[in-house]
Amino acid sequence: MSSTPKVTSIDALPASEAKWIEFQKISWTDQTGKPRIWESASRKTRGKSGVDAVAISTIIRHPSRPASTIIILQYRPPVDAICVEFPAGLIDEMETPSDASLRELHEETGYKGVLKYVSPTIVSDPGMSTANMQLATVEVVLKEGDKEPEQALDDGEFIERVVVPLEELYERLLKYSEEGKRVDARLFHWAAGLHFARTIL
Repeated sequence: MSSTPKVTSIDALPASEAKWIEFQKISWTDQTGKPRIWESASRKTRGKSGVDAVAISTIIRHPSRPASTIIILQYRPPVDAICVEFPAGLIDEMETPSDASLRELHEETGYKGVLKYVSPTIVSDPGMSTANMQLATVEVVLKEGDKEPEQALDDGEFIERVVVPLEELYERLLKYSEEGKRVDARLFHWAAGLHFARTIL
């Protein structure tokens, strides 16, 4: 039976119980030589690649449909809301960001494609976290009559995939935001770049 996800309590997390993140006290000196302290969160899962995660911008090409992309909707407890995001995920210990991009896209959306681009390592929220990531672009070429593929979700993953024409993406994200969903910054910035390139530049 389906139910609505919700936060039921929020408590302090002792360091001894934290499986995925840890807090760091960073001692540093500023440009004047003054000693300072910075508080930061850090993932415990960073593997040999030195990169925590990947996000995947997908370009779907179809002979009779406009160029589209795939976004996902999933509940995120830290913001207690359905979030609108790129397909994304953590990189396994011995995995490369490129391999993780193709794996995560297939698991979360069912689609397979060709990797066209991988960004340099970029930071996600440098004022609060050491988290970093790479943004991949994967091209999916479909034929007439191709059926929508099955997702390969892990147990406990509840991810809704949505295929959106690129020309409609920016407006769709605004609508999702008006509905109370939370749009991931990386996805919104990407969509806004496409929109502004068409309407302002």
